[in-house]
Amino acid sequence: MSEIVIRGGLVVDGTGAPGVFADVAIDAGRITAIGAGLDGDRVLDATGCVVAPGFIDIHTHYDAQVFWDPGLTPSCFHGVTTVVAGNCGFSIAPTRPEHHDLIARTLEQVEDMDVAALTAGVPWDSFSTFPEYLASVEASGLGLNFAAYIGHTALRLFAMGDDAYERIATPEEVAEMQVILHEALEAGAAGFATSFAPTHRGAGGKPVPSRLADRAEIVALLTTVGDVGRGVAAFTPGGTLGIDDLYELQPQIGVPFTYTAMLTMPTGSHLRLMEVNRAGWAAGAEVWPQVSPRPLRFSMSMAEPFTLNVNPSFGDLMAGDADARRAAYADPVWRDAALAGWEHAAFGVPRWETYEIAESAMRPELVGRRLTELAAERDSTPLDVLLDLAGDELTMRVACLVANDDPDEVAKVLVEAHCTLGLSDAGAHVGQLCDAPQATDYLGNWVRDRKLVTLEEAVRRLTSVQADLFGFADRGRLQPGAWADVVVFDAATVAPGPLRRIADFPAGSERLTADQPEGIRHVLVNGVPIQVDGVHEPDVRSGQLVKPVRR
Repeated sequence: MSEIVIRGGLVVDGTGAPGVFADVAIDAGRITAIGAGLDGDRVLDATGCVVAPGFIDIHTHYDAQVFWDPGLTPSCFHGVTTVVAGNCGFSIAPTRPEHHDLIARTLEQVEDMDVAALTAGVPWDSFSTFPEYLASVEASGLGLNFAAYIGHTALRLFAMGDDAYERIATPEEVAEMQVILHEALEAGAAGFATSFAPTHRGAGGKPVPSRLADRAEIVALLTTVGDVGRGVAAFTPGGTLGIDDLYELQPQIGVPFTYTAMLTMPTGSHLRLMEVNRAGWAAGAEVWPQVSPRPLRFSMSMAEPFTLNVNPSFGDLMAGDADARRAAYADPVWRDAALAGWEHAAFGVPRWETYEIAESAMRPELVGRRLTELAAERDSTPLDVLLDLAGDELTMRVACLVANDDPDEVAKVLVEAHCTLGLSDAGAHVGQLCDAPQATDYLGNWVRDRKLVTLEEAVRRLTSVQADLFGFADRGRLQPGAWADVVVFDAATVAPGPLRRIADFPAGSERLTADQPEGIRHVLVNGVPIQVDGVHEPDVRSGQLVKPVRR
């Protein structure tokens, strides 16, 4: 008799092998047997369902939320049992007391996190170094398995102080960063993450500290990761370090690289990146572009228009207050400068035809209307219409598509070899988007409805591919001896469900969530059910701190 038996389901084990009807027995948190006629003290019925390894989400920003929401909602509702936080170089450790507010304001600017929620919800006094942060997370109790990168921005601030926002590092400061990074990796960091993206502006609208790093600093830090030989190096490329550079550097470093993200664009730039990836792998570089099954759609307020901040005219407003923003929006000279910024920049003109009014208290009749339609009616331009409306109502939200909205092109990147599912951004941009349902969207829309890949291949990409990439031992597969991270779902009905806006974060902060997926029946984390027959059990703390093994 085992403690738990999951009975009567189609076992899809995460290896890509054909599914088999079998029972799964679990004892002491691990799988003990897979076969017919198994019995247990507790039986979970899986009739008509798929029994698969728990899904692994490798691109989240749960670094802070883990303290006040150990279940890591809404990821837990979608069959995710392991997450990787600290992406884009934005960990909250290491940190010094004088930088707590600066870290929070940086996360506010780049990841749409509320400073009030971060101040109230994070036990800042419980950690300073990265090992102390991991210990604090573990002590707080985990509903899911949790891994985290050490982030370049936090690392620079810790070693350089406020100068991290202003200049390149000295050789002595780089050496200090290497020591801190080495300590974090030995303590179990999932790897090292950094960003050079032009959209990543921190407190006061300044480029985040990682964007100030020169090539010598980058190579030195990556060499440390390679010397330790644990985890992954993750990048948001741009500026100093482009995508092509990753394929040159990776063979010298040794650990796998991943970057965010290979998204489809009307320009077809993703097609070039696919060719770069094929050539890179053929030459021996192990670089994993992250791809997503979901369109990248933001719903942003005009008080903090994230996708527009790449334009220097909008970016400069990040340092000002609401009155300064209103004044700029109303200024014809400022508008002309903003238009000129788009005309002469590599990031291109916004896709105005995708912009629509998403939320408006003052003008509810405009909700759902496209800016291009409103501009035609008013004999104006989309930008002028947007700024005219925003001047009266900065809290108005406008929705826009940035990328990944052409299904035929998305299908190409989803089946491309040596790409991996990522960029859910769960825990970030909480008021602007919610892509935590990535796994259920993939399984429902792309596997069942579009038949893009087999069910077995889809499960492999959601599980063992991710576990192997990071070196998470005994996870990502259903096999005797492995940790019993298990999701039981109905392949005929699985779907991401609706989004809704709620205010359940510390300090009454709002967010978008997706807490009503379809088809997820049971979820177990290390052998303990956290969801049974579709009902989530919020007080279960069976998650573990997950650390990569040495390669």
